[in-house]
Amino acid sequence: MSVPNYQAFMQPLLHVLNAQYPHPVKLGEIENKVYTQLNLTAEELKQRIPSGKQTYSNHRLNWAKTYLVQAGLITQPKRAYCVISDAGKAALSCGEQINNAYLKQFSSFKDFVQRSKKANVTSCESETQKPVENDEQTPQEVIESAVETMNTSLRDELLNSILAASPLFFENLVVDLMLAMGYGGSRQDAGQATQYTQDGGIDGIIKEDKLGLEMIYLQAKRYTDKTVGRPDIQAFAGALDMHRAKKGVFITTSGFSKEAKAYVNMIEKRIVLVDGEQLSALMLSHNLGVSTKYRFEVKALDSDYFLES
Repeated sequence: MSVPNYQAFMQPLLHVLNAQYPHPVKLGEIENKVYTQLNLTAEELKQRIPSGKQTYSNHRLNWAKTYLVQAGLITQPKRAYCVISDAGKAALSCGEQINNAYLKQFSSFKDFVQRSKKANVTSCESETQKPVENDEQTPQEVIESAVETMNTSLRDELLNSILAASPLFFENLVVDLMLAMGYGGSRQDAGQATQYTQDGGIDGIIKEDKLGLEMIYLQAKRYTDKTVGRPDIQAFAGALDMHRAKKGVFITTSGFSKEAKAYVNMIEKRIVLVDGEQLSALMLSHNLGVSTKYRFEVKALDSDYFLES
């Protein structure tokens, strides 16, 4: 089951506030009562928005409150406190479903929507163009979903670029990634790709720390459809034995078989497996092979600024 959209939180929130009337309450004090009315399961309450910073339930409840405030169905007599208004009581008594379509009868809400649309018109658009309305996702969810879609496409581009490059380039990329993740320090001091034709099953070596107290050995396989199996991992483990090494990282542009994953959990050596999906995600998060094209700021109210001494 998935958490219902933010509009589904509007009516239960008004019902709970109505039961609390006329006492102002904080949203955090009544949120569990709203979740109970929606019959949200423990598993649904754990689900988080793409950024991971909030649960869907809390995030959508807050946006439901925002929309109800804009429509005048909820008032806020003081910072962070809510009270149902006369319009909110009337909305509950009318028997209609309370959602965005219902809220559009209120001039304050229509003004809020129009102001939001106007703010979304960019310099590249004409004033006659209208942004697409989304009644399923909150504005923040729309942004995060769009960013994730673009990042998914970018991760695919990264893998395609790696596959189009030379095997030697990939071996150097693997070392660069480890350095970008904070292993070893500078490339000159900490990381190296081994001799291309004499690697003995090892494609790169990097210090685990800046002092080089322990070394991490790397293996890089640039595959498309071929899955890395247990024999490849066993051969890598054997190469680690030759170098008296205890730790290794095996990175591929494809994936690993179940047998390969099971094998690394059976042996004493510590071998970490990184598949193509993880590789591109790590490159993205550590800014390797990518650059920032756009930067958007989403601002929130600084409540501390409005505290009076």
